[in-house]
Amino acid sequence: MKKNVLIIGYGSIGKRHAKILKKFKDVAKIYIFTKQKCKSFNKISNINEIKKISPDYIIISSRTSEHFMHLSFIEKNFKNRLILVEKPLFDTSKNLKIKNNKVFVGYNLRYHPIINFIKNFIKNKKIFSININCQSYLPNWRKNINYTKSNSARKTHGGGVLLELSHEIDYLQLIFKRVTKLHNSLVKKISDLKIDTEDYVLIAGKTAMANFYMSLNFFSLQSQRRIMVSGNMFNLEADLLKNTVKIFEKGKIKNKKFKVDKNYTYMKQHRCLLDGNLTQACKYNEGVKLMSLINKIKNFKLNAKK
Repeated sequence: MKKNVLIIGYGSIGKRHAKILKKFKDVAKIYIFTKQKCKSFNKISNINEIKKISPDYIIISSRTSEHFMHLSFIEKNFKNRLILVEKPLFDTSKNLKIKNNKVFVGYNLRYHPIINFIKNFIKNKKIFSININCQSYLPNWRKNINYTKSNSARKTHGGGVLLELSHEIDYLQLIFKRVTKLHNSLVKKISDLKIDTEDYVLIAGKTAMANFYMSLNFFSLQSQRRIMVSGNMFNLEADLLKNTVKIFEKGKIKNKKFKVDKNYTYMKQHRCLLDGNLTQACKYNEGVKLMSLINKIKNFKLNAKK
């Protein structure tokens, strides 16, 4: 049975979702709730019009600061709908009980084959340390908008490197189990970027498997997205931009290359959710716990003084 899709928010990520879902044979119509021009899809300008179309699959890709409002509206007015909220779930830790619908959070890197490869590779192995590094240059993120006006650059819209790059915290816990302790964290703005959010995050802590170190930033001209794992008699280095994995083991180096285009993980995420294959998806309660952890990271120094 074909499904009607509603996308709330038509920024860069909303456009990407629409473009991908347009190719799905089991998608009947795509509705967009937005104030922007939208010629390719059915546009909705008033949120109450959503009640008339009764969508089966709802994607909330509005500003992070608006996620809570839009999810609350859907939860109040619909039942038994499939809902995907773009990451992060909210702009801060909030209490919203979900009883009427199935809600998931858009941590699409969970569907990256390298993430799944590492998770399987480390099974039954002793891990000593984990080093995660994600750095990029915010002005290069979106070609059609001045970075200073983007949601990523504005605190009131739920921006900042910690929320925007929370993928790294999510897959850290997916692969290496939950964070059990924070040793230290630094969340600051240190560059000359014209933004009012943090652009630099350093986190040191421990998961249920091993100690970890994470570095995130918005200001690096050299883009990187790497995962380095050291364990008993092996080292692993994964590059999520080049889609490669190097394994150093028993005096030999093994190189693996994965074929992944820029839309693969988004497509895979939608396909699994629509097919009812929910094992890899970030469930709502996981998203809530992740927001709680993000708040702890942000307020670590304050808590440490008490």
